[in-house]
Amino acid sequence: MSQALTRYQSLYLSLQTRSRREPAPTGLDRFAAGVKLRRATRLLNVTWLRAEAERVHLLEPAMRGHSERALDAVVAEVREAMMRAGAGVGSRAAAKGLGSESDRELVRKALAVIREVARRATGEEAYIVQLMGALAMYHGAVVEMMTGEGKTLTGSVAAPLIAWRRRRLHVFTVNDYLAARDAESRSVIYSRCLLDCGAIVQEQEPGERAEVYQKSIVYGTPKQITADYLRDQIKLGETASAWQGRGLVAIGQGSIVGGSGPIVPGLSACMVDEADAVLVDEGVVPLIIAQARRGDEMAAVYKDAARIASMLVQRDDYEVDLLRRRAVLTEKGRARVGGLTEALTDAVWRAPRRAEELVKQGLVARHCYLHGQQYHVVDGRVIIVDEYTGRFMPDRSWEHGLHQAVEAKEGLDVTADRETLARLSFQRFYRMYPFLCGMTGTAADATVEIERVYQRRVVRIPTNKPIARVDHPPRVFRTGDARWEAVIEEVRRLHTEGRPVLVGTRSIEASEKMSRLLDANGLVHKVLNALHDKEEASLVRSASQGGPGAAILVATNMAGRGTDIKPDKAAIKAGGLAVVLTEMHGAERIDRQFKGRAGRQGDVGSSSVFLSLEDELLTLYTPRTAKVLKGMAVGSGAELSGRLLWVARRAFVRAQRVGQARARRGRADVLKQDDWIEKHLPGM
Repeated sequence: MSQALTRYQSLYLSLQTRSRREPAPTGLDRFAAGVKLRRATRLLNVTWLRAEAERVHLLEPAMRGHSERALDAVVAEVREAMMRAGAGVGSRAAAKGLGSESDRELVRKALAVIREVARRATGEEAYIVQLMGALAMYHGAVVEMMTGEGKTLTGSVAAPLIAWRRRRLHVFTVNDYLAARDAESRSVIYSRCLLDCGAIVQEQEPGERAEVYQKSIVYGTPKQITADYLRDQIKLGETASAWQGRGLVAIGQGSIVGGSGPIVPGLSACMVDEADAVLVDEGVVPLIIAQARRGDEMAAVYKDAARIASMLVQRDDYEVDLLRRRAVLTEKGRARVGGLTEALTDAVWRAPRRAEELVKQGLVARHCYLHGQQYHVVDGRVIIVDEYTGRFMPDRSWEHGLHQAVEAKEGLDVTADRETLARLSFQRFYRMYPFLCGMTGTAADATVEIERVYQRRVVRIPTNKPIARVDHPPRVFRTGDARWEAVIEEVRRLHTEGRPVLVGTRSIEASEKMSRLLDANGLVHKVLNALHDKEEASLVRSASQGGPGAAILVATNMAGRGTDIKPDKAAIKAGGLAVVLTEMHGAERIDRQFKGRAGRQGDVGSSSVFLSLEDELLTLYTPRTAKVLKGMAVGSGAELSGRLLWVARRAFVRAQRVGQARARRGRADVLKQDDWIEKHLPGM
């Protein structure tokens, strides 16, 4: 390695070290940090944002009056002024009141010219509320904008402001499809703002990725950008051992990138689309680097463990905790495992404790990880399904032999067992950015967590038009079968009225079951789940059709994010899009995202929820309550009513809150572990 390269690496690592964040505050420090954040951003509220946005709007006649050449000149002038102003808006300026008056005047002019560029380039003119959202993000906030309020345009108006001042901007979104789509559709705006953009997606080679990272605005998923950044750290020698620094990650295929330097030129600023999913939901899964352990020699062991697990009797030999996803062997079960493993030749079975752990892992795979829910088998491979997005995660696998246990249960070829070398939480990676902002339709539900972990203010932006959607109270049924029958009848009624229907389900398995029921009842429909992700755009477009032959789309929570169903005139005339949820999700945000598909931009629409006392949400998180309710419902009709219905609705809300609290604790534990490693193992 040359001396020049060594100096370059030292400078690069020094810059990265400065961008690291301190551990998330706890106890009194957390309270003090919250007070400090609110004091520093006290002006960052809806009243101030609206006043600033209206002042931007006053510049519209002057901007519209510019010729094409004159507008380009203004763009160049404003860009130069913003770049001269340099970094400082997200943190230091916030402390002194969101910048000086001259700085605010510059920002207003810049926003006005970008708005005009966007109008001429795409025909889309930002509303006042979209200008408010863009301003809030420019000042480092996470904004909540209701579904259909135009977050894509809001983000593409804010992005040049941030990129001009911060030099480079990473825009995180939930999947490769959205990253590529937005980079392509927004490039016409950015290019006229003298900025280039690109997207990082799974299929790209290292050289192509390096070229994209040199652009001013880079779209990508957390998985892709984080992996590339950490591969740089490996190459630069920052991690002399497994636990040094913030940890490593192995995601995707291929070796460490080639070339003479890092492909990610530092972390400057990031904008997070679907912020609650990316910043909060993804936070519970740490990024991990692993290496093969004993190659394929363990394949037969996992198959034997799966076979033994299938021979044991629940309650006699073992108990399963579905909530914690673990199995416990009874004394009888331990003795039986010992007897069943006596004839096995692999040395691993000679260690009783290890043998029991392998069998318990087989039991967990058998009872807690179900085909069509937590995973799906595609081309002979176990592919994990993301609980929050409903999408496949083909390049991820479970730890500690669980993935191999599931493969063995399914009778597939067992891949090489992997040993964890290092890990990194998403929370820590995002906190390394000197500037962070974001937007989503449901950030307010995660306000406390976002403000505590990321020290970012959450701002709710009002809708452009009043919401006309009607949200019906949940209907609750004694059994799952009764619920499905009621859903079919509701879909039939809505279809007869000429309204397009979006039927929301929690899993691939449930969406396929709903599809079979609709087929049996002669209702023509389409299905959107991870098995049909390549058809997502066309399926979403077709879901807007109303009138005779109105569309019926059955979807997992894939349809809750990154898509916009725009009902046609016939649909609006008939009453708008109807969202029918067949269950409540583990997080209220997902339910809100689904409901938000209807009633966009003041359109008419409706949402309804169908529940049963057999739903997993109720039986998993509040099992005692579920048993009591089933006892109370004996002798009643298929659908609950009166006081029993009121009690059941409250029980479902409580179960959802229990599930959300459990998920929050899981994310906090991941971050706590990361902070502990950073503090106690800095030089290992």
